[in-house]
Amino acid sequence: MNYNEIFRKRTKVLAILIIKELSGLKYSDELTIIRKQIIRSATSVAANYRAVGRARSNKERFAKMCIVVEEADETLFLLEIIEELAYLPDKKIKLLMEETTEIVKVMSTYRKSLSNH
Repeated sequence: MNYNEIFRKRTKVLAILIIKELSGLKYSDELTIIRKQIIRSATSVAANYRAVGRARSNKERFAKMCIVVEEADETLFLLEIIEELAYLPDKKIKLLMEETTEIVKVMSTYRKSLSNH
């Protein structure tokens, strides 16, 4: 099983789901700010995770993983705000939060293993 490929797909799918779910919501100034920020952070998770696989050194790989963890945590934070403001139905937000939480946990563990090298 190629975990690298699995998480490349999962991070990209999460970014796409977030874009799709939030793109359909009505316009408001505050939602526009949140929407732009979460789309940036979610796509950054996917893009930087791809870069981890292409890193030229362990140091570069670790640096990219630090970005992945930070951006995944920011995505989770913004999902919490979206949940508290009730912008999405409970079922949809819970699904996004569960997947993001799982990604944060896995990527944090991976980052920790890289720091031990």
